[in-house]
Amino acid sequence: MRGARLDRRALVAGILDRRGDAAVVAGLGSPAWDCHAAGDSPLNFYFWGAMGGAAMLGLGVALARPARRVLVVTGDAEMLMGVGSFAAIAAQAPSNLAILVLDNEAFGETGRQAGLTGSNADIAAIARGAGIEAAFTVGGEAGEGSAGPDVAALAGTLFEEEGPVVCVAKVALSAESGSYPPRDGVLLRTRFRAALAGD
Repeated sequence: MRGARLDRRALVAGILDRRGDAAVVAGLGSPAWDCHAAGDSPLNFYFWGAMGGAAMLGLGVALARPARRVLVVTGDAEMLMGVGSFAAIAAQAPSNLAILVLDNEAFGETGRQAGLTGSNADIAAIARGAGIEAAFTVGGEAGEGSAGPDVAALAGTLFEEEGPVVCVAKVALSAESGSYPPRDGVLLRTRFRAALAGD
């Protein structure tokens, strides 16, 4: 891992603390645990399995609920597995969609093997190549183990800038304790749909 990285859990908590009424789609593994640790909400949909699907579900929610901001929080490996979603997102261009990719440059859930973003894959560049102009990388500037002083500005970008927006956050490879959301898929789907029903 090159250079200092951001504290993943603190970063997610700082961003979600400023979410307002945004819907959040959390990819499997650490992104789901971090979103849950920041505070469970009926407006959170957590993935249990279905690796690579978070961005596409976020796209669907954004298109179905254009008046509501939608944030996808996912990991680098999951985003690379669903990398084709960038082309679909660029083609549909939902102005209410943002994607936060937590990039620890590793396969953290399966043994911390080196991932592809530590050597040759630049997720923000891939998103731009697919047609998403507002795609950028943050991380390292705040120092190891810190959420950094620019969390409020980053949250503002994710929740207020015209989308689609893709932010790749270079985060430390860490082992926070699990904060597990409900595993009942029917419950998660039902409460998420009910929370969005008033839109």
